[in-house]
Amino acid sequence: MAEARVETSVPEIRTVGVDGMLVSFGSRLSEPANRAALAFRAALAKESWDGVEEVSSSLVSAYVRFDLRHLNDADLRMRLENLLAQRDWYAAGLPDKRRLWRIPAVFGTDLAPQLPQAAEAAGMTEAEAVASLSSARVRVQTIGFAPGQPYLGELPEAWDIPRQSQLTSRIPEGALAVAIRQLVLFSVATPTGWMHAGQTAVRLFRPEAEEPFLLRPGDEVQFTSVTPEELQGLRRDPLGGAKAEDLA
Repeated sequence: MAEARVETSVPEIRTVGVDGMLVSFGSRLSEPANRAALAFRAALAKESWDGVEEVSSSLVSAYVRFDLRHLNDADLRMRLENLLAQRDWYAAGLPDKRRLWRIPAVFGTDLAPQLPQAAEAAGMTEAEAVASLSSARVRVQTIGFAPGQPYLGELPEAWDIPRQSQLTSRIPEGALAVAIRQLVLFSVATPTGWMHAGQTAVRLFRPEAEEPFLLRPGDEVQFTSVTPEELQGLRRDPLGGAKAEDLA
């Protein structure tokens, strides 16, 4: 996959409210910008600066929330600038302790009724669409919108398809939806404009667990095609058949 060109005006440090700063590596999603955001967020966590209360990442940015009683705006900005200058974050390695998840999914059928629509938009037959989506190994680019919910990408260019102009009134928990070269694996039932192409039995948000979110930013995911009957059996598994292996 060809890398998108990195914008020359970034990275950019911006103030967010009275106690936050955002370090942005692009104005739109690209592999290098997402890589930089993930790597910079991991570096911030390792720094463990006094006064920093939270670090997180979005698709192309890293966020820092700080305690004004222990760290002022100017000092934090200087530290961020110094850390940015230490390396080319667009070429940085991804965070440690990443995992590759293989998650069973039904593509199409009554469980994922918009596969035909998504396949047509991508210029594929349904069989080609299933083969493409199940062979793609995608990165958890960020967690957002709902607890534990991953945005996964990037898919091949054929999947640069638009979201729907009208919302689907309800997409179930575990639904796998596609648009704009990304997959979203839904952690809750919700309305959406993304096309429902697959269905899993995985629980992404487990408030009772030591780690409530199953997936982490930087993890990789591949979906394995199963039948509706196989998926029904996997619903008895707390992980819905999802299995993980450590990445080097």
